[in-house]
This record gives sequence, structure tokens and C-alpha cells, in this order.
Amino acid sequence: MSQPQPIDVPETVEQHPEAGQKPHDVRGKSQGQLVRQRFFGNTGAVVSLAVLLFIVVLSVTSLGIGPIPGWWKWGPDATGTVLDGGRPTLSLLPPSLGEHPFGQDNLGRDLFAMAMQGTQYSLIVMVVVGLVAGIVGTVIGGLSGFFRGWTEAVLMRLTDVIIIIPLVILAALLGRLAISWVRSHGLPTFATVIALGLLIGLASWPGLARLVRGEFLTMREREFVDAARLAGASSGRIIFKHILPNTVGVITVNITLLMSSAILLETALSYLGLGIQAPDWSLGRLISENQTAFATRPWLFWWPGVFIVAIALTINFIGDGLRDAFDPRQRKFNPKRAREIGEGTDEMHAPTSGTEAASRGATEQAGR
Repeated sequence: MSQPQPIDVPETVEQHPEAGQKPHDVRGKSQGQLVRQRFFGNTGAVVSLAVLLFIVVLSVTSLGIGPIPGWWKWGPDATGTVLDGGRPTLSLLPPSLGEHPFGQDNLGRDLFAMAMQGTQYSLIVMVVVGLVAGIVGTVIGGLSGFFRGWTEAVLMRLTDVIIIIPLVILAALLGRLAISWVRSHGLPTFATVIALGLLIGLASWPGLARLVRGEFLTMREREFVDAARLAGASSGRIIFKHILPNTVGVITVNITLLMSSAILLETALSYLGLGIQAPDWSLGRLISENQTAFATRPWLFWWPGVFIVAIALTINFIGDGLRDAFDPRQRKFNPKRAREIGEGTDEMHAPTSGTEAASRGATEQAGR
């Protein structure tokens, strides 16, 4: 009896665990390259990043920052003659900014300049809150989830004490203390904004700490952590090399949520008169100052609101894109690609003629 001949087995769908991704797409690529590829493959995140960068560049270049002057001719406190009832001069066809693109208030101040200053301050507060709350929440949650025992008991009771206090009340109290301290020492407005962001960040970390603690509790029981312990890895190496990289997705998306809520919180505090105050402008203070003119001159209310919503939404979409990029479990199934692979597999398995079918049957019979 003749020996059965080896049969070439074509690639099947099982050899493509993720239909929608070609095998050569991941060969020879580092983790950073894969993260960038996934992020820039997310249309919503890329568009949101472009919009956020446009807002940042517009606010910084129009008024300048620090000693660097901007290209816009009006300052946020410069008064002038009210033109055409203060209506916006922005035109899309033909494209033109005009003299006052966002309009003027009843004192003739340019709303575009005031909105750009408010956007600058709101963005600074947002970034500072994200950094402070992200660092504090990750450290406290990570330490309590990894070491357990008295470390977890002390840190979680501290978290419980802070989390039961309403965030608006705590942030208002800390914000008032920050502004009073900065102004009593004669520091510039930039220091006021930084201090406000620091103290709001110190009030915003408990939710992130509890989430990070839960992730660390799950990860510390996984097999790869046990293998690292058996290999003699220290606690610091296990945290930074094994557990923390696997929680980056959760930490990132929650920091972005904190940043978007921070800009809304800063807006609320300024609206209540407990945040950035005169002679400086924030988006919340603009809404507060112009709320009585909503029925007669609604553009004074619209533009600050548009920037608040745009910044909050773009931050949320960017956070979703980063989560999908860092977490390999978030890769999306591509039904079109799966169908193409299935059809290709069927064609490779199907006999092309009766002779080939007979030959294959004889080979299988010889194998038996």
C-alpha cells in the first residue's frame, strides 16, 4: 500500500484570530506603533483631536500667552463703540472675521477676545486637574489594591471620607481658599488658575482611585504576576512592568472623563462666582455675566457654551480612542474582512474538478 502524500493545508479562519486584521499588519511592530495605528484608525478620536488642537492653537495665538503677543487686535478688557447693536461680524460666505466676529457686550468689549481668554484658563485648569487627579488616584488606588492589609484600610478610609463630600462644595471651598491665598500674596492671574486647578484636582481623585484599586485587585491574582513573583521580581517591578501597563486603558479613559468634568466644574464655579473672577474671564463667568441678555443678544451666551461643549466632547472621544488603542481586547470585529477570509478559504478547500476530487478521496482512503 502506498504511503499517503502530505497535503498542503491552506490558511483558515482559525489561523486569523481577528478577522479584520491581516497577519502582516502586526509583524515587526512595537507596542507604541500598534497603539498609534489603532488610535489613528479611530475616525472619531482623530477628528476630535484635530478640533481640540484647533481650539488650543486659536486661543493661544489670538491673545498670546505670557510675554508673547497674539495676532488679535482687541484685548479682553478693551472697551469701544458698540457697532450694529453688538451683533457678530463673523461671515462664512465670503469667509471673514470682521471687526468683532463673536459680537460685543453693552460696554463695547470684544466677545472673541474674552472667549479666547476664558478658553485658555479653562484648558489650563482642565490639564492641571487631569494631571493631579490622575497621579494621586493612580498612586492611592494602586498601592491599596496591590499591598492590601493596613495600607488598603488607611487609604480606602481616606478615600471614603473625601468621596462622601459633594464635589462642587469641596471644590468651591478649596477654590476660594486658593484664590484668596494667591491674591493676598500679589501673585499673577496665571498662578490663580494653576492653584485652582491643583485644588480641584485634589478633590477629584477618589473615583479614579477606587477604579484603579479594583483593576489592581484583579491583576495581582493573574498567572503572569505569579510567574513574576516566582522569578524573583520585586514589588516595584511587578507594579510598573506587569500590572500598570495592563491598566493603562482604564486609567486613560477615566482621566479624560475627569478632565471633561473638570472644565464643567470650573464653569460651574465661575458661574456661581467662586472660580475665576474679575478682571479675568473664564467661560463660566462669561455665561454668568451675559445670562440676562439671552433673550435680546443670545450670541453673548452661545459662543462660550459652544466652546465648553466642544472641549468636553472632544476630550471624551479622544479618551475612547485611547482606550481602544491601549487595550487589545477592544479591537473591533470587521465582518467584511471575515467574509472575505471565509470566501477565500472555501475556494481553497473546494475541488476544482472531478479528477481532483477522486484523487483526494483516494489519498484519504490510503491514509486510513
